[in-house]
Amino acid sequence: MSKPPKQRKPASTRAPKRTGGKAVASKLLSGTDKAVAARKANAAAKLLRTKPKSVKPTKGGAAPAAAKPGAAKSKPKAAKAAPVAHVSAAQTTVLAGKTFNAAATEAGGAGVKSGGGAGRSLGGHVRVLTARRRSNSSTRWLARQLNDPYVRAAKAAGYRSRAAYKLIELDEQFGLFAGVSRVIDLGAAPGGWCQAVLAARPKAKIVAIDLLEMEPLPGVTIFVKDILDDDAPVLLREALGGSAQLVLSDMAANTVGHKPTDHIRTMALVQTALDFAVQMLGPGGAFVAKVLAGGADPELVSALKRHFVTVRHAKPPASRKGSSEWYVVGQGFKGLATESKDDIDG
Repeated sequence: MSKPPKQRKPASTRAPKRTGGKAVASKLLSGTDKAVAARKANAAAKLLRTKPKSVKPTKGGAAPAAAKPGAAKSKPKAAKAAPVAHVSAAQTTVLAGKTFNAAATEAGGAGVKSGGGAGRSLGGHVRVLTARRRSNSSTRWLARQLNDPYVRAAKAAGYRSRAAYKLIELDEQFGLFAGVSRVIDLGAAPGGWCQAVLAARPKAKIVAIDLLEMEPLPGVTIFVKDILDDDAPVLLREALGGSAQLVLSDMAANTVGHKPTDHIRTMALVQTALDFAVQMLGPGGAFVAKVLAGGADPELVSALKRHFVTVRHAKPPASRKGSSEWYVVGQGFKGLATESKDDIDG
């Protein structure tokens, strides 16, 4: 008699098989499903830019749900600071944490505003932030310009350079412009000295000469020429309509950083300017020229004393303290006849 077939127990009541003494978890509690749930939770957290929490299975074997998007907290990345732009007259730049207009700053601080407040004068020192593409020397130069009262005054008065105040102060000291109607400016560009003469003597005839081009000025005849050209004296005398009463030279040789060499080159340029002035000046005329290291060498002194009644040197207040430039002033031109026994006065 055959035995009846065994009936299989339902899956829910079936005992788990054992392998090596350890129970194999059901599909709902399998390690594979746990890992999949953990990966999904971590992926969701990563999308929300949150630090994912480790996923732990519950007693029932189900993995907890991923965090809701609204509950995620992420730290926003700090924005990169924009580099400070190069300053021009029409641009603004960040100075000492404030936004200033560069043109207004150089013109004396008029209209300068900080945030939403009222304008104020830049009486204190202005600190310039170093831009990514600006060298340290450029930053120092810009800071010096922004903090220079002569730069601000020149902008406000309409002078093309702060050097105009050097000549104005020399005139105050020596009376250079008194009775002057014919003036030659050697190395005139950009024209600050011509403007200073015009401000004091509006009807004077001024002839400017330089190797560099110069923007036109009303009342000034400009020659883009070398003073060593053979025709230069003739052209300038014709433009003046006679001999000069004042010859100015703010020329300086290009420096190489070696003080003895720079001094020799500058002295040679001053001697050239003096030789030109001797050809152009009439009796009683005056000569002003830039020199280095507080004065002139013996040969230049002798030449000046030979042609002028008085020879002096001075450093006007507008000349920066750190600069080695001085100016020699010869007055009372005597022509080409005799030597002067006058000494140089400090």
